[in-house]
Amino acid sequence: MSVYDKLRDLKVTLATPDPPAAAFLPTVRTGNLLFVSGHIARKDGKPWTGKLGSDLTTEQGKEAARATAIDLMSTMQAALGDLKQIKRIVKLLVLVNSAPTFAEQHLVANGASELLQEVFGSPGAHARSAIGVAALPASACVEIEMIAETE
Repeated sequence: MSVYDKLRDLKVTLATPDPPAAAFLPTVRTGNLLFVSGHIARKDGKPWTGKLGSDLTTEQGKEAARATAIDLMSTMQAALGDLKQIKRIVKLLVLVNSAPTFAEQHLVANGASELLQEVFGSPGAHARSAIGVAALPASACVEIEMIAETE
């Protein structure tokens, strides 16, 4: 089953990514690695804001991470023209806007990790860091960056 068949079965639609809001590139390709800049969580086209552990639940954070993974795939498709060029998801860095006592960043990050494994199969399994931070751009609840290996 192709990546696009899996996306269709999961009812996931990839959109045209918005241009960066600051002075950086959305992706940089060097050799066979594609570095995808951090994407903040969005809901209804606006930053999904709040702190995990005070404003948002772990389950809401997991949903935000999943939505962010969809945006990351949209950006990869725009950069490569075809997600079939992705050989492996190598690494995710998941930043979670966290209240001081929140300690479930790893569970929030699972929202992105699980989706990528569903879409790409075993090549979607990746190394990952999930880190709690005091604030993110636009008060977003989650930001994720990715490294992928291409054909």
